[in-house]
Amino acid sequence: MGWGWRMNTGKMVFSQLMEFLPLHEFTRCVERYGGHYKVQSFTCRRQLLTMAFAQLTHRESLRDIEACLRAMPQRLYHMGIGGPLAKSTLADANEARDWRIYADFAQVLIKEARVLYAGESLCVELEQTVYALDSTTIDLCLSLFPWAKFRKKKAAVKLHTQLDLRGNIPTFIKISDGKLHDVNFLDDITLEAGAIYVMDRGYVDFTRLYTLNTAKAFFVTRAKKNLQWRRLRSFPFDAATGVLSDQEIMLDGVNTAEAYPERLRRVRFRDAVQERTLVFLSNSFIHPASTIALLYKSRWQIELFFKWIKQNLRIKAFYGTSENAVKTQIWIAIAVYVLVAIAKKRLDIDMSMHAMLQVINLSVFEKVPIHELFTDQPLLSFNSASSNPLLPFNL
Repeated sequence: MGWGWRMNTGKMVFSQLMEFLPLHEFTRCVERYGGHYKVQSFTCRRQLLTMAFAQLTHRESLRDIEACLRAMPQRLYHMGIGGPLAKSTLADANEARDWRIYADFAQVLIKEARVLYAGESLCVELEQTVYALDSTTIDLCLSLFPWAKFRKKKAAVKLHTQLDLRGNIPTFIKISDGKLHDVNFLDDITLEAGAIYVMDRGYVDFTRLYTLNTAKAFFVTRAKKNLQWRRLRSFPFDAATGVLSDQEIMLDGVNTAEAYPERLRRVRFRDAVQERTLVFLSNSFIHPASTIALLYKSRWQIELFFKWIKQNLRIKAFYGTSENAVKTQIWIAIAVYVLVAIAKKRLDIDMSMHAMLQVINLSVFEKVPIHELFTDQPLLSFNSASSNPLLPFNL
C-alpha cells in the first residue's frame, strides 16, 4: 500500500506535502545553530513553512506573502504557520536566523532522496554514481546586494552544484559571490572512489584533475583547443556510434605534463545533431568511447536542473538583501525541490517534477488526498524538457 493511506483527507494539500518533512531532524538543525535564541512566537518551523508556501505558490515579495496569508487567516493554523504574519516578522527572521539551519536540513532531505532514487536508470548502464558539476549565476542589483559584488556595476551570486544524475538530486551546493571561478568548486567537494564526475571545460585544471585521479575517481570533460599532447596508442572503436577516434595520450605542455603526469583518454566524437566535433578527456580506460560521449551528454541534466529551479522556485526575486537572507531563501528553495522529489517517489507519481509543481501550485488549499491530484494525467498538458531523451550536447 502506498503513502496515500497516511494522508488525512481533511488536510490541505500543502499540509499533506509538509508531512514528508522529517521535523525531528529539523529540530536538531535548529538546536545546532541556536535558532530559537530570544524567539517568542515566530519559530524556525513557522519560518520554514511560510517560506515553503511562498516557494510553492510563487510569491514574488514579502508584501505579496503577507497579503496572501492575511487573506486566509482561518487556514494558517491548519497549515502550521499560525496566525497572520507581518512582512517585517519574516524579514527579520530571514535576516537574523543562521542560514546553515536550512542548509543542514536540505542535506537531510538530500540524503533521504538519494536512497529513494538509488535504483534510477542512467543514460548508460552503469553501476557507479555519476555526478554532473556546474554553476549558475543569479544576477542581483549591486546597490541592494553590495556584498555580492560581481563586476564594476553588477552584483551576482553563483550556485555551484554537484548533481547526482540518478534522480537529478543536488548532493552538494556552494553559494558564492559571482567572482569565484568554477574550477575552485573541485576543492570543496568530497571525492568518492569509483564515482564519475562529468564537467565542462571550465573545470579543466590538471592539478585538480590529477587529484581526482589519485582519489581513484573518474572524470569526463571536454578538452581545450590549445591542449598539447602526444599519442601513445589508438584503440578500436565503433564509428556507427559517432566516435571518430579513441586514443591513449600523455600531456606535452610545459606545465600540464607536470600537473598531470599520467596517461589520459582522448575521444573525438561527431555530434550529428549540432554538426560539431567534440573532444573529450577522461581518465577512464574501462568504459567504451561511446559511453564517454554519452556521459558527457548526460551533463545536460544539470542545465535542466538550474532551468527548473529558476522557473519554478523563487530565487530570482529575493525577499531580503543580506547574505544571510539570500542564502536562507536559496537553501529553502533547494529543500522544497528535494521535498517534491521525495513526494514523487513516495507516492509513486509518474509525472515530471515541473508538472507536479504546477498541480501543487493550483491545489495547495484543496482538501483532497494528495496522491489523487496526479491521477488524471491525460488532462494535463505540461511540457517538461527533462523528459526529452534526444537533447543535443550542451556546449
